[in-house]
Amino acid sequence: AVMERFFLNLKRERVWLREYANQLEATKDVTGYIVGFYNSARRHPALGNVAPLVYEKQ
Repeated sequence: AVMERFFLNLKRERVWLREYANQLEATKDVTGYIVGFYNSARRHPALGNVAPLVYEKQ
């Protein structure tokens, strides 16, 4: 249910409000939305209560 909600928000806040000239433009815009949305510094219980960036460096 969480991912369905995420993609619905992505469509409502970005995709449905814009007209993209090509696929590359759409990809860049959606990627920017995802990068801005995802908090890589927040501690995550599934990763041993460390941030994703810290976990990747281990």
